[in-house]
Amino acid sequence: MKTLEVFDPAMCCSTGVCGVEVDPALVQFAADLKWAAEQGVDVKRHNLAQEPQAFAANPAVLKEMEAGMDRLPIIVVDGKIVATGAYLSRAQLAQKLGIALAREDKPHIRIGSACCNPKSGCC
Repeated sequence: MKTLEVFDPAMCCSTGVCGVEVDPALVQFAADLKWAAEQGVDVKRHNLAQEPQAFAANPAVLKEMEAGMDRLPIIVVDGKIVATGAYLSRAQLAQKLGIALAREDKPHIRIGSACCNPKSGCC
């Protein structure tokens, strides 16, 4: 079984999906972690504000943090750091975990939508 650990910066709650202004990236990442767990991955998430001992217990994570707090979040798969400073997409998580994405799990891009038209003003 694969193990995925996320070392988050200090947040108000364990996922950061709380308060009045929720970051959509954190909402998506929480859903992607749930998806990974459903694929049989052992997912552990550590928040610096609530579990500093998890950070202190991992020498590789401490070394990254010494380089700067902007290295958080730190994503670890099976004890090896695979990403720092950003939350991975579902496709990136799947790749790092060696999980094939089912068609329904892949992002859908609509070609020819109104936003893709240069005259729409959004490009």
